[in-house]
Amino acid sequence: MFNRADLNTSMLKWLLLAAAAVILDFVTKQMAEHYLEYGQPVYVLPVFDLTLLYNKGAAFSFLANESGWQRWFFTVIAVVVSAGLTIWLMTLKSSEKWLAAALALVIGGAIGNVYDRIAYGHVVDFIHLHWDNHYFPAFNIADSAISMGAAMLIIDSLFFSHGKASGKPED
Repeated sequence: MFNRADLNTSMLKWLLLAAAAVILDFVTKQMAEHYLEYGQPVYVLPVFDLTLLYNKGAAFSFLANESGWQRWFFTVIAVVVSAGLTIWLMTLKSSEKWLAAALALVIGGAIGNVYDRIAYGHVVDFIHLHWDNHYFPAFNIADSAISMGAAMLIIDSLFFSHGKASGKPED
């Protein structure tokens, strides 16, 4: 099926990318906690502030006002999805680099936010984009990694995987 040594070398590269996303996320969140005051925006650009905020929910603060069950619900979902994506990553061919990078980014981002949920009971957000007085929900590096990975998965499914659905043999 596949050579174990090739699998380990290939997997290690992508797991290192996931780990880099986790580490960058952790370091930037620690810096935000240390240097920013909660809820007080720090102007960076006309459309970008650094604002320390906490999110007990999911994307766009979905379910943030619930009683606390959502902390463990989103933790379990992220762990299960990360495990599934890791298994998928293990099955990829060495030529599927784009897809592997996408999966690694999603895994790294998910783990970065899982750490926050377990350690603090909320996710630390600090990147705050806006136009005039219209603010996009605050986010972090983990969210950015998940979003980039998800976008790459969409691009892969639209442009790189077209031969799979048509039944044509792959290269």
